[in-house]
Amino acid sequence: MIHSPEPPRLPPRSLHDLGFAGIEGELRAAGVSAHHAKALWRALYHDGELGLTIRADFLPPLKRWLASSVGEGKAFFLDTPEVADESHSDDGLTHKFLLRLSDGHSIETVLMGYDGRHTACVSTQVGCAMGCVFCATGQMGFVRHLRPGEIIAQVLHVRRVMRATQPDKRLRNLVLMGMGEPLHNYDAVMQALDTLSSVRGLNIGPSKISISTVGVIPGILRMAAEARPYRLAVSLHGATEAERAALVPLSSKWNLTELIAACRQYGALTGRRIFFEWTLIAGHNDSLETATRLAELLRGIDAHINLIPLNPTSGFAGTPSAAGHAFQRVLRAAGFPCTFRQRRGIDVAAGCGQLQASAQGRSTPPSSSAGHGDRSSGVLKLA
Repeated sequence: MIHSPEPPRLPPRSLHDLGFAGIEGELRAAGVSAHHAKALWRALYHDGELGLTIRADFLPPLKRWLASSVGEGKAFFLDTPEVADESHSDDGLTHKFLLRLSDGHSIETVLMGYDGRHTACVSTQVGCAMGCVFCATGQMGFVRHLRPGEIIAQVLHVRRVMRATQPDKRLRNLVLMGMGEPLHNYDAVMQALDTLSSVRGLNIGPSKISISTVGVIPGILRMAAEARPYRLAVSLHGATEAERAALVPLSSKWNLTELIAACRQYGALTGRRIFFEWTLIAGHNDSLETATRLAELLRGIDAHINLIPLNPTSGFAGTPSAAGHAFQRVLRAAGFPCTFRQRRGIDVAAGCGQLQASAQGRSTPPSSSAGHGDRSSGVLKLA
């Protein structure tokens, strides 16, 4: 008698990688009514549950599926990164977490407190391939993309910390400005944001979510074509091709002229304001002449300009600019809203451009975990 070989066993997957429809589909495939998906979804995201198999409110069919399908050696697991290290700023407003992923790589996630709101700054990649000269993450080099569940898990971790330490506070804002270039990991980022912004998920309003890019033009145009409802922040830092190329190596692939054209197209298609990020570096991009060129470059775009005092990193020897307020006055006189970003966590290297998973928090990962990807930036000041 000839026996057919058993089909190869699929590697385990994260429940957090599945959207709501994906969870419904897995339950149906296992012969479990899809109406149980709502209870599971609420437990995962509204409650941030880690002990799914001991939930008393689940009905028997869902309990049986969880017992047979979720856990070590089974088809599904939960993304629960280990806290390898944690830093608190002296003012008590910023907490930085070094999170170790299941493959041994590490990322950094930051929780920031402001008057009346709390913001999570999350990573979208391990390391960064963009190499911006003033950014510590860019000096790490690139390792791999994060999965949707690994992006979501950072927000769930921050919210659990808030519930334990500040139960009267709510996580209102989310910025994708940590390690990595979000638009180079486009599909995983958008899948994660679908869950994070869902009223049945973490219910963070799309208008409170900001995606920062160093200028990945295909991603900008795709966001516009798909009418993604999130805020777009573009790291500019130079008003001429030469100025920007000296700071942002990506300019060699997508130059400033092409980037501004894409931003104009984005604005025309979406009607949305674009936030432009400008790191002020003495002697490089902080002159009144540069401010005038920037105003002319952005003329006709619905733009808000965030000025960022240079934060210390090992990758750049430039100095913070003392001419920032004069720079701001030129832009305001040209009709642009222009604000200085509120600084948070500089003393624990949690500020813009400072995120870098430290060597003490990294273990040697398996060689099979290589991926593709890019960049980092900082923290957008939200109204």
